[in-house]
Amino acid sequence: MSTIADRLGDLKREIPSGVQLVAVSKFHPVERLMEAYAAGQRVFAESRPQELSAKVPQMPADVQWHFIGHLQTNKLKLVLPYVSLVQSVDSLHLLQAISTWAVANNKVIDVLLELHLGAEQTKQGFTEDEILSILAFSSLKSTEMKDEVPQTASSSSILAQNKDDISGAGISSQTASASLRPLPTIVFGAATPCPKTPVGRSRSGKDFPPIIPEGIPALTGHGRGWPWVCEDTPAPLKSIRIRGLMGMASNTEDMAQVEGEFARIEALYKRIKASGLEGFDILSIGMSGDWPLAVRHGATMVRIGTDIFGPREY
Repeated sequence: MSTIADRLGDLKREIPSGVQLVAVSKFHPVERLMEAYAAGQRVFAESRPQELSAKVPQMPADVQWHFIGHLQTNKLKLVLPYVSLVQSVDSLHLLQAISTWAVANNKVIDVLLELHLGAEQTKQGFTEDEILSILAFSSLKSTEMKDEVPQTASSSSILAQNKDDISGAGISSQTASASLRPLPTIVFGAATPCPKTPVGRSRSGKDFPPIIPEGIPALTGHGRGWPWVCEDTPAPLKSIRIRGLMGMASNTEDMAQVEGEFARIEALYKRIKASGLEGFDILSIGMSGDWPLAVRHGATMVRIGTDIFGPREY
């Protein structure tokens, strides 16, 4: 019978060197994690806040922890002090809460935006349009930007590349060049709706706050009536770095469907990368049953549990 060290060794030989292996350790005892650690594994992922916070003090200090489960805002204090990456940011409400916690605790939190990829309606995540909007407008409103951004002949941007998502004219090259700036500090629009302004709605039906900066026309691709920002009620979201995308394919044996879903998130990832956003370099897709397909579709990070630790111990 193969050991955890054997299975890890096999995986590391098979996974390309440019792809990071994240060991999904949820529901497994610390003893098994220590076996993986002894075999050289340093990046582990958990999906339950209480389990994560209990395991952290029992593991060596050089372990990097990722969070990959649905994160409720009242559980942030059990997760954010310990993780190097939150892979499963699935709502603007969660982004706002992470920002508030990060500012209060003088930390910068790296996150991935989760694309709703699988067929199951129970899965969390944004739509493609919602992700493009968040990235485009958070970039344009970065607090690192100066009042005037120099024009550059080679500038391209999410806004410029996605004309189907933008209505109206008047987006200058100055505005386009702004979206190439880094995203360490994010500023969305008003925290509350402007008077007589409709609020956008997400796929789940929850209200989105206005996030469209001054001077940028509302999106029409959503069909949800995205509102304008209120100039006098700014709501900065600081101390967040959006590092990439995360997706979870459908739980199915139909590998053609899984591959199609990976191709979909790969296309979105490449579309955003092509805009020149700095620091946007992680595509986290693929698990024990499908990681080779994920690698084929550009994964830079795979999340593997069963193929390392064996069946979960609930």
